[in-house]
Amino acid sequence: MSENKSFTLIVVPDRHAEVKRFRLEKRWVIQALAAVAVLVVIAGALMVHYVTVVASARENPALREENLKLKSELAVIREQLDHIGGTLDRVERFDQKLRAITLLSDPQRNLAMGPTEAQPLPAGGETNGFVRPKASEAPQALTQKLDKLSAEATRQEQSLQELQAYFQDQKSLLASVPSVWPVRGWVTSDFGSRLDPYTSERVMHAGLDIAGPHGKEVIAPSDGTVVFAGLEGGYGNVLVVDHGYGIKTRYGHLSSINVKPGEKVKRGDMMALLGNTGRSTGPHLHYEVRVNGIAQNPRKFILDEW
Repeated sequence: MSENKSFTLIVVPDRHAEVKRFRLEKRWVIQALAAVAVLVVIAGALMVHYVTVVASARENPALREENLKLKSELAVIREQLDHIGGTLDRVERFDQKLRAITLLSDPQRNLAMGPTEAQPLPAGGETNGFVRPKASEAPQALTQKLDKLSAEATRQEQSLQELQAYFQDQKSLLASVPSVWPVRGWVTSDFGSRLDPYTSERVMHAGLDIAGPHGKEVIAPSDGTVVFAGLEGGYGNVLVVDHGYGIKTRYGHLSSINVKPGEKVKRGDMMALLGNTGRSTGPHLHYEVRVNGIAQNPRKFILDEW
């Protein structure tokens, strides 16, 4: 029984030395082998952990660098969103002011696209509903805001295109309004009721009589097309210019006319010379402005009063 519980280890150093015997308990051997096995397993686990730690240590700087880069890019996107949102706010406010000034949103003009009065501002102070991005917002939320801003920018572009078309039309209208004096001189008879210098009866005077030196140049007060040039009763040599939009101007008592029917004139072009033809008491220009055939006071259109 004792042999089964121990091992004998024989050591022979060399041929002249004494053989040595060591008696080892079996349980000691088993415990030693178990301890060695445990150490091997622990060493293996430590080795695997070491390799993992080394790999992570190599990967972490790259991840940190990428993370910093992403944070920097997100910060730039947030700044851009904030800038675009502010710009759209200013554009929308300007759009509303222009529409209010030009009455472009008047329902009777059939051009309404937006409000003429500033709308109540939301909590963030933005008129277009854009909420400024927060520093903690996720990329997905920022993408949604970009999409919303893109749609808002498209709407504003359409609105401004309409305003541009309106002002192009207004440019043509303003160019057609007789807003300058056709000749400089003394207004001897104003628009309205007056005593006729020949009959001494009170009659309606449909224009202005502007006295000046014989032969003084008469210029076009606005862009237009000559529709008549010739004699017309007591007005002598008469010139009529159609400016469009129902506006026509008439010039009477001219000494000569330098343009022909069908000819285009621009504001400031010389058209005729002041004279004393027809029923006239002295050199002067009889100047009328008619809108849709109705005589209007020319002073209403003239901007450069003296």
